[in-house]
Amino acid sequence: MRKRLALTALALATAVTAVTAVTAGAAAPATATRPDPVRQGLETLVRSDHAPGALASMMDRNGNVRTYTAGVGDRDTHATVLRDGQVRIGSITKTFTAVVVLQLVGEGKIGLGDSVESHLPGLVRGKGIDGQKITVRQLLQHTSGLPDYEEDVTDDILERRYLSPRDALDVALKHEAVFAPGTKGEWGYSSTNYLVAGLIVQKVTGRPLAEQIDQRVIQPIGLRNTYFPAPGETTIRERHPRGYRQGTTDADLRDVTEIDPSASWAGGAMVSTTSDLNRFFSELLKGEGEGNRLLEEDQLKQMRTTVDMKVEGYGAGLGIISMPLSCRPGDNRIAWGHSGGIPGYGTWAAATDDGRAASVAMTLEPKTGQAMGHLEEAVKAGLCR
Repeated sequence: MRKRLALTALALATAVTAVTAVTAGAAAPATATRPDPVRQGLETLVRSDHAPGALASMMDRNGNVRTYTAGVGDRDTHATVLRDGQVRIGSITKTFTAVVVLQLVGEGKIGLGDSVESHLPGLVRGKGIDGQKITVRQLLQHTSGLPDYEEDVTDDILERRYLSPRDALDVALKHEAVFAPGTKGEWGYSSTNYLVAGLIVQKVTGRPLAEQIDQRVIQPIGLRNTYFPAPGETTIRERHPRGYRQGTTDADLRDVTEIDPSASWAGGAMVSTTSDLNRFFSELLKGEGEGNRLLEEDQLKQMRTTVDMKVEGYGAGLGIISMPLSCRPGDNRIAWGHSGGIPGYGTWAAATDDGRAASVAMTLEPKTGQAMGHLEEAVKAGLCR
């Protein structure tokens, strides 16, 4: 459910409220007449959505960076939120996985029209599910009809139980297909798609997915604080705010900083910082002649070819989402990015073609569309600066 909320929220996003922000970092003070909208966005996450803390990083087209924080980084000690601390990024992991798949497409090792069966014979079978009829493109674009398994593994994640990708796939295949692969007009977000995509990467390369993401994405563009947790790794390696999960009341918050994200794997296990996410998305969107170190022009074009997500103005590409960015009347630009929700943290990150990037994180698992909408609005505020 938490992953679907990250996208359902696109229809529920509302403007952030005007409140005084608590910030740290390079951001200039807001004036009384023109309060900083990013600060407002973080305070909304803390005050309205009850996140203990929130943090953000904004990069303009010239590479200048502003950082923001609000709330506390630890409810017990009341420590301040660390600027650019590491957070679990949830489904933004999908964009990293998609980049690796598309690199392998460019190398001729995978075809977007390849069937799942051609790479993983006999593995993807179930009620209404046939790997012979599902293509790699459909996996990356959520048009395969595969059922989502995330709700079934929440307890495994919270109780720090390791779940291998094959075990997680077995959980998913107990469910019936949502629709036939490639059905016109159908789109259904499912982390199972990226579970299968990750298995294809490992089959084709003969190497672990985590290693491929590190060697093909993280190292080439210098993401110093981004990593894919090792099997059984439950802690966050570097400086980070604590992450929480909300119970039945506003006051009932559980510290879930230490979990086992293995069940989320290719679709949600990674850790990063808001500044690293800005670097990642801004690098990913570089066009021909701009020195894109991640994707060739043909593969980037495929990534940015979208289908309707049934939310006006939004489209689903291959591991990336297009969203409208109306900074002023008559402005019809778009931004490209992804959201993520996992026990402890919620994140939104996006960039524009002209080099701007924005990433926002909250230290509470977003369990409402409103919370994810507020994350998105804070990102848009940063992109419109």
